[in-house]
Amino acid sequence: MAAARRPGATKPKGGGGGGAGRRRSAWLAADGSKRWGEAFFLLYTPFWLTLCLGVVVPFKLYERFTELEYLILGLVSTVPAFLIPLFLVGKADSVRNFKDRYWVKANIWIIIFSYVGNYFWTHYFFTVLGASYTFPSWRMNNVPHTTFLLTHACFLFYHMASNMTLRRLRHSAAHLPQSIRWLFEAAWILALSYFIAYLETLAIANFPYYEFVDRDIMYKVGSLFYAIYFIVSFPMFSRIDEKDEKWNLSRVAVDSLGAAMLVTIILDLWRIFLGPIVPIPESRQCGQPGLAWFQVQNEST
Repeated sequence: MAAARRPGATKPKGGGGGGAGRRRSAWLAADGSKRWGEAFFLLYTPFWLTLCLGVVVPFKLYERFTELEYLILGLVSTVPAFLIPLFLVGKADSVRNFKDRYWVKANIWIIIFSYVGNYFWTHYFFTVLGASYTFPSWRMNNVPHTTFLLTHACFLFYHMASNMTLRRLRHSAAHLPQSIRWLFEAAWILALSYFIAYLETLAIANFPYYEFVDRDIMYKVGSLFYAIYFIVSFPMFSRIDEKDEKWNLSRVAVDSLGAAMLVTIILDLWRIFLGPIVPIPESRQCGQPGLAWFQVQNEST
């Protein structure tokens, strides 16, 4: 009898019943809530991307925009990332508290990181890269409100793409020695970060109110400066709920702030030791830098 039952006892070799023989893609997260959240943010991307780069920019609707229209564009692009998951609830999320859902954690991490990036790091773009915003917009610390909103949508997309590619890379390299795995992962993060930074700069080239002193240098060198954001954030963000231990919201917030602080340090080291990538004319310098060391720099020049 025992011998007769033994084959049945070993049957579910694939780990689980109900389609256990099917192996989940190495691109997808093991956690159901994270898997749904990543899919949602990726599928949501074409909406705001088409609106901004497929409608507003090619048809030059921005030429008629005032501060209000720019703000509405940012809200329409970003707010659905918070609202849709409230009503379109994934299967795994239906049995979880609101605070335990991955899309909530991802939004919190990104909103903190992108807020710091806009409020502080944009001034490095002004004083190191020679960039400036010239479209009408209500501003905070001389940074348009619209960019705070659109950055959130952009960064959600970038980080979901990074999560999936890093997961696939780790799966493929799992059999290699640890030092080689780290080398491959570091090389991929650097390459992906630079590619995304370059692609974003190129994608908005037809929008005339985000200007650079030297656009060619911005593409080549400025993209590396911008890539520093993602060199830090991609590996840190990917850790959220990636393993069995689930993060609480306080850990998510602290981790995002830690990533933001590290990026700030690296950007300022660039400013101190490498300096601007182009000569910054007086007329292109930010009139309200908002940070003490920029004020010192401007006064000294």
